[in-house]
Amino acid sequence: MNAEIRLHEKLYSFNLSHPLDISLPLEASKNNPIAWYLDAPEINPVTIDNWTGSVAKGSSTNFNTIRFNPHAHGTHTECLGHITNDFYSINQSLNQFFFTAIVISVTPEKQNEDFVITVEQLKNLGINLNVEALVIRTLPNLNSKRSKNYSHTNPPYLDVKATQFLVEKGIQHLLIDLPSIDKEKDNGILASHKAFWNITDVYNISKDARVNCTITEFIFVDNSILDGFYLLNLQIASFENDATPSKPILYKLEEKR
Repeated sequence: MNAEIRLHEKLYSFNLSHPLDISLPLEASKNNPIAWYLDAPEINPVTIDNWTGSVAKGSSTNFNTIRFNPHAHGTHTECLGHITNDFYSINQSLNQFFFTAIVISVTPEKQNEDFVITVEQLKNLGINLNVEALVIRTLPNLNSKRSKNYSHTNPPYLDVKATQFLVEKGIQHLLIDLPSIDKEKDNGILASHKAFWNITDVYNISKDARVNCTITEFIFVDNSILDGFYLLNLQIASFENDATPSKPILYKLEEKR
């Protein structure tokens, strides 16, 4: 099914029959990506007295309970409630689901013991960021990202000036293939999260806070997906929580001649 959209005063077409899934599945295995010092997710059949919710064990249905943490166990989308004293729900904050997007690839720069995505790198890409969503693929883009345990590894992150630059450019939805846009161990500063949502006081949220903006972490952008413009369908589970598992889908935009 083909459709059209206008971007930067140009007409683009996209094919809804060609979705590009950039989410990571959740599985009860050490092969599941993990962060924040947790163990793997658990998916187990319910046991009540002598009954077990497994067809393989004689039940008429499979009836599993899933134990996981959205921030630690795979692709998730979060709202400003992730860092605020007052409760904000991702299910209430995100109420539109299609956005113009651009995919970029960046090799984080070594700074002392860290690897950082800098504002200079984003500016030097020379790409017009006049879109609603930005998808960042970090290089090298190894397949091991699909199953890596990031705990205690000091993964790359976004320098706060880079985040401020994205806010200035109007990016409302930021997607990245890392467990966080901030440094793993930063003493709770969370500078990039605060900059993205325009929060200076987590106990007193101003009217200028970017309540409807989201951060999606732990994506995986396959190497077959080229840098460029896309339509993003940001699908979430309806959790009344600061974050939820999510399934971002891209559709390649092709300029019409």
